[in-house]
Amino acid sequence: MTLPPHTPPKSNEIRQVNWTLFWQVGNYKRTVKRIDDGHRLCNDLMNCIQERAKIEKAYAQQLTEWSKRWRQLVEKGPQYGTVERAWLAVMTEAEKVSERHQDVKNNLINDDFEKVKNWQKDSYHKQMMGGFKETKEAEEGFKKAQKPWAKKLKELEAAKKSYHMACKEEKLASTREANNLSCLCVTTKAREKYEKALDELNKCTPHYMENMEQVFTQCQQFEEKRLSFLREVLLDVKCHLNLTDNERYVMVYNDLEHAITSASAQEDLKWFSNNHGPGMHMNWPQFEWSDEDQTAPNSGNDTNGGTNPFDEDAVKGVRVRALYDYDGQEQDELSFRAGDELTKLEEEDEQGWCKGRLDNGQLGLYPANYVEPI
Repeated sequence: MTLPPHTPPKSNEIRQVNWTLFWQVGNYKRTVKRIDDGHRLCNDLMNCIQERAKIEKAYAQQLTEWSKRWRQLVEKGPQYGTVERAWLAVMTEAEKVSERHQDVKNNLINDDFEKVKNWQKDSYHKQMMGGFKETKEAEEGFKKAQKPWAKKLKELEAAKKSYHMACKEEKLASTREANNLSCLCVTTKAREKYEKALDELNKCTPHYMENMEQVFTQCQQFEEKRLSFLREVLLDVKCHLNLTDNERYVMVYNDLEHAITSASAQEDLKWFSNNHGPGMHMNWPQFEWSDEDQTAPNSGNDTNGGTNPFDEDAVKGVRVRALYDYDGQEQDELSFRAGDELTKLEEEDEQGWCKGRLDNGQLGLYPANYVEPI
């Protein structure tokens, strides 16, 4: 450390010393308090991270609930085909994003929160009588560095006071010629004592400054560790919050875009036409043999080999094959797996449901867009 050059007082001049606050006796308190503040700031940071983790968890739960409710509504609704799959992909996106935000919550609590907690525990040590060991060490270090200089300063203040009192007495005695000589002698001695005390204080000052700066440097190094650690934790938090750098998060939106761009109005219209429009199979009426002719083919109530859909007693239904798995949500709904065959007994209603019968004889409703004619 380079110290300023020492300048002794000039004759007939008292040097005025303008010390900054830090160098004054006892004014190291703010530096010492910073250690306690650092421990409290660790608690604040942990609370901050914990609150954000709760938000991430709540958002993840809300996304999951929203996705589940709307997936059921879309699946039971009248939408069909590739556009339905694109719509359902929005629900899939929500489910995957929910998982990513759950990951964020876990990372904040398991990594960042625990990291700060452990660092605080390793860096601050509680004493039996209260307070932290690091605070006490800094306090004692500053006191030890200030003690010699503070003693010299106290002597200086006493000499200064004596000198000023002598000057005052000299001024009062100036009108009294008989006492003037003795007062002048007292003033001169007080001044010499004052200048000597000031000179001793100035000689002590470089060592005092060196000791004070040494303790202050130690406090700075401790605070540098805390500030560097805080910066490191905040970068970790940023990495955990920034989902744009997460490959799985990017894939969520790649999958969503693919599902939406794969939707085809032409394909859906064609499917609807084949299943509910002109493309449907129709047993057109043809000449039927008389019921009395037992040898005629296709005898009975068939219409061109099929059942008259308007003859309720003769309705046997149309055979269909399941395109997808379906698990009945209500007691009046059927459950089946993709590839299973069943019998459609009634045409699709306005909500997109059909009445059917499984091969085991169970009757119930099922989504019309889950099957195709055989």
